[in-house]
Amino acid sequence: MAWVRREAKGCMDLIDWTPVAHMALLGIVLALGPLAWVWVRHRGATPTRRLHALVLLTLFLTFDLVLFGAFTRLSDSGLGCPDWPGCYGSASPLGARDEISAAQAAMPTGPVTHGKAWIEMVHRYLATAVGVLITVMAAMNWWMRQQRIALAPSPWWATLTLAWVVAQGAFGALTVTMKLYPAIVTLHLLGGLGLLALLAVLDQAFVPRPLPLSRGLRAAAWAVAGLLVAQVALGGWVSTNYAVLACRDFPTCQGQWWPPMDFAHAFTVRRELGQTGAGDYLPFAALTAIHVTHRLAAFVVLAAMGWLAWRLRATGDPALRRFALGLVLLGLWQLGTGLSNVVLGWPIVAAVSHTGGAALLAIVLASLLARSHLHAVVAARRPAPLGRPLRV
Repeated sequence: MAWVRREAKGCMDLIDWTPVAHMALLGIVLALGPLAWVWVRHRGATPTRRLHALVLLTLFLTFDLVLFGAFTRLSDSGLGCPDWPGCYGSASPLGARDEISAAQAAMPTGPVTHGKAWIEMVHRYLATAVGVLITVMAAMNWWMRQQRIALAPSPWWATLTLAWVVAQGAFGALTVTMKLYPAIVTLHLLGGLGLLALLAVLDQAFVPRPLPLSRGLRAAAWAVAGLLVAQVALGGWVSTNYAVLACRDFPTCQGQWWPPMDFAHAFTVRRELGQTGAGDYLPFAALTAIHVTHRLAAFVVLAAMGWLAWRLRATGDPALRRFALGLVLLGLWQLGTGLSNVVLGWPIVAAVSHTGGAALLAIVLASLLARSHLHAVVAARRPAPLGRPLRV
């Protein structure tokens, strides 16, 4: 408990609500562009069609936000503004140029520079705009429910998405105020992919397209989704601990099939960046263990994805065959970008692309599971054939 109180106090010292009104106003202004586009592009459409267009656009912008978040982390800009929600108490780096210049003069390649401050604040602006779009989306959904508009999806899923993005914002604040605490950064990445999955499921609610999956195949899809979540968590752990370059060769690591590794310190969750739980420097063997674990798990996940794709293709259903193709292509994409990170020395383009592939996999699997669930619901509600009793 003492540790929790100490961490909470340290976080509160870095929170300055002075620019919050300006930040909120800027987020609203940025969200007006997408909202105006939806309104003009679909001005003659039904409210349901207009809301669906907003969901799709928000899904696209959230995907972009996840990629930009990866770029922010990989360019070491996560602490470009060391307070939250603004930058040294200002709504933009322009108002904090003196503080940033002083920090940059003290450490020219440190975490605070003018370029890194702008990258960090642009990420916060985009996140605020996405939050505004999701708020409008949930409000429209509830209004359509009140007006009893036909074909409107249940507003509770949009409400869950809104609650999720609020929690994601809280994790974004903790990422800064807790100085890139590895467990928080990893959870923030998982939260971003979870937000994409929620929006993908909401998209499927507008145009119901059930997909017939057997109970076993549906369970297999859930299992692959669970493996993907675990692998993304491991990937986030590799990235936030800067363990990518612990192995610079493939298929061996440091020229060995099983190099020295320290698993005990590698997966201690409650610790600062670069430190063990006791506060000592994190040994290199721990970074090696993190990297090798992610690499070995990747083979398991790729094999599971390949098997699921083969099973989906074997059904003969054209829609399921497209999902199978998507899984294969994304699996190859992840393999290629993952290898590029190792053998090319972690180029930022490959690293961001690797995150993008994981995000697309989350969307594909969420859409597949949503459509298979819809088929199961429809089948359960379908009347039994004549002469066959209903099962209670």
